[in-house]
Amino acid sequence: MFVTKYESGMRMERTASVAAHDARFQQYQQERQAHWDNVARQMDGWSGWGGYYHRRLVEIYRLIIPPESRVIEIGCGKGDLLASLQPGRGVGVDFSVEMLTRARSKHPKLEFVAQDAHELTLRETFDFIILSDLLNDLWDVQTVLEQVRAHATPHTRLVINSYSRLWELPLALAQKLGLGKSNLYQNWLTVEDILNLLNLAGWESIQHWQEILYPLPTPGVNALANRYLVKVFPFRFFALTNFIVARLAPLTVPLPLTNEPRVSVIVPARNEAGNIAAILERVPEMGGGSEIVFVEGHSRDNTFETIQHAIAAHPERKCQLHRQSGAGKGDAVRLGFAEARGEVLMILDADLTVPPEDLPRFYDALVGRKGEFINGVRLVYPMEKQAMRFFNLLGNKFFSVAFSWLLGQSIKDTLCGTKVLWADYYRAIAANRNYFGDFDPFGDYDLLFGAAKLKLKIVDLPIRYRERTYGTTNIQRWRHGWLLLRMVWFAARRIKFV
Repeated sequence: MFVTKYESGMRMERTASVAAHDARFQQYQQERQAHWDNVARQMDGWSGWGGYYHRRLVEIYRLIIPPESRVIEIGCGKGDLLASLQPGRGVGVDFSVEMLTRARSKHPKLEFVAQDAHELTLRETFDFIILSDLLNDLWDVQTVLEQVRAHATPHTRLVINSYSRLWELPLALAQKLGLGKSNLYQNWLTVEDILNLLNLAGWESIQHWQEILYPLPTPGVNALANRYLVKVFPFRFFALTNFIVARLAPLTVPLPLTNEPRVSVIVPARNEAGNIAAILERVPEMGGGSEIVFVEGHSRDNTFETIQHAIAAHPERKCQLHRQSGAGKGDAVRLGFAEARGEVLMILDADLTVPPEDLPRFYDALVGRKGEFINGVRLVYPMEKQAMRFFNLLGNKFFSVAFSWLLGQSIKDTLCGTKVLWADYYRAIAANRNYFGDFDPFGDYDLLFGAAKLKLKIVDLPIRYRERTYGTTNIQRWRHGWLLLRMVWFAARRIKFV
């Protein structure tokens, strides 16, 4: 097996996400800066249900963080939580100028820095790093979790609290009634999402739990609900906020060092002529070098000829082109994998709804041994408006729950086209394919079921799903939805109940 030259846990991830140079990211951040500047002005003299909520947060954080600790809070707002902890060294970071103006005036003994959480440049470490009600508002959670590692030592504790997804509608109603601060659309991460992102970013969860069942100031009820009931079944499932404490992931015993592995990016392409040039330009070089393996599948447009011309126009890129003889994406992927020369195998859909610039994240997760099968997930971050139709989204969420239960590992998105694994493991999956048979026209379940049977560690990697810019989807939701239901029954018989 090939590994990179850096040891797992020691390599510092990219200092800034590709998203930081994306026009969508810039617009996203500008909208939020303006929003939180406006919230800061509105909060002058404001009172609402958030008063009790924030007082309770202070009580909880004081139980976790001793006075005189070195503390940094990312997304500190007006600095009230940070100040309440009486830190020996307290640094607050926020990108809202209006928030920081009020924080500096109110808490002059603390230091406040205007920076974006995605691009931190502070040069010191802390005992505690706080991300309070921040993750749901971020463009790229993984990048932020990677960034804060630079401010941690092996003894540092990362403390996160984040709204529960069950409270999405109640909080929206409270905002409309003027009882809470307004928010722009949110990520609404589950605890499982956050734990997975922590793992991908090089953190190890120590403990997670629920807090605050009843967020309104009501004497007697608050103590009963928020100190006792929220700690026990079944009330804890209805808590407003989830707390997570993590540390830097400990070093693992390094594998023997070899050269960086070569990467083969398999691109099944049917009626995708308008996207081919962008694929050649945007697929990055990774590891020991990237090759792009195009498999064209009976297109009605000139996709095959377009690929030929694009390869000729880019002699610097290592490319292959194959014409599919069979049918279906699964058949195309298997042909591409059979012809691939790399030690790392990736699938990239030619519709570019998953940006090629995200592929290094998958590479890092695989060679950094976060998992042995890296599965792209479109269902964590909010999607662009036309990226996925409503019933497709609903179906994906249903099947994610079903297959997570069936396979015994978190599989949040079964049909995201981007999947990455070692070539050695793929050959083992192929060798055991007769156990399941040729049952999958998509190719996704052939790989997922095979990985689950081999007991590979499957890791979800959230990406931002984009709208198509050329062509139309090849997915037929009702016919293919029926096929997916058959897959559930198939997996139940062949994996769960055996």
